[in-house]
Amino acid sequence: MIFDLELILDSIPQMLMGLGLTLQLLFLSLALGTALAIILLLMRISGRWVLAAPAMAYIYIFRGTPILVQIFIIYYGLPQLELVRESILWPILREPFGCAIVALSLNTGAYVSEIFRGGVLGVDRGLKEAASALGLSARQRFIYITAPIAIRLSLPAYSNDVVSLMKSTALASTITLLDMTGIARTIVAETYAPYEVFLSLMVIYLVLTWMIQRSFGWIEKRMSRHVRSEI
Repeated sequence: MIFDLELILDSIPQMLMGLGLTLQLLFLSLALGTALAIILLLMRISGRWVLAAPAMAYIYIFRGTPILVQIFIIYYGLPQLELVRESILWPILREPFGCAIVALSLNTGAYVSEIFRGGVLGVDRGLKEAASALGLSARQRFIYITAPIAIRLSLPAYSNDVVSLMKSTALASTITLLDMTGIARTIVAETYAPYEVFLSLMVIYLVLTWMIQRSFGWIEKRMSRHVRSEI
């Protein structure tokens, strides 16, 4: 198979024009999803079934259904409800960008919540007992003992979820958004050369993935430097 090198070189700058939108989708969804994940985590570990049960149901639903289906339900389904059209959420849900952010955030919140819960459960019980023996309250034990250790334990899995979220932003192109994937689909429709265009797009996503992994690798080293010094 002969590559059209000129088409590849022309396509990459065009697709990079959608990089800004891709990064907006990534960082906004990550921030909102992480905030939601913390709320869900606190509900799960509250010890009260009235809080834990809804959180568990939410996590099960959003982890058990495809993100693409969730995007379609939010973009095509919710606007059909008069209650939604009359609510304060309508300015957000009437735009494809807002729908994409909502869908990605809700999905990310479910996955990250479980990642954080795994980190919390991974904290040595002896540390909690020692903190309790020193007279720290339950809130102080969580803030000063459990949370810092849980964050460090959760970081590798969290970085993987960030990469997964970055790749999921490509699904926003299915609801008319011209992110990098949306622009790539437009180029393919004009050139009928999907192989070269999507191969170029794959390279761009690989570079972004490498940058994310390197960034989290540096953060992990910084957070674990005291552990390495004791070995």
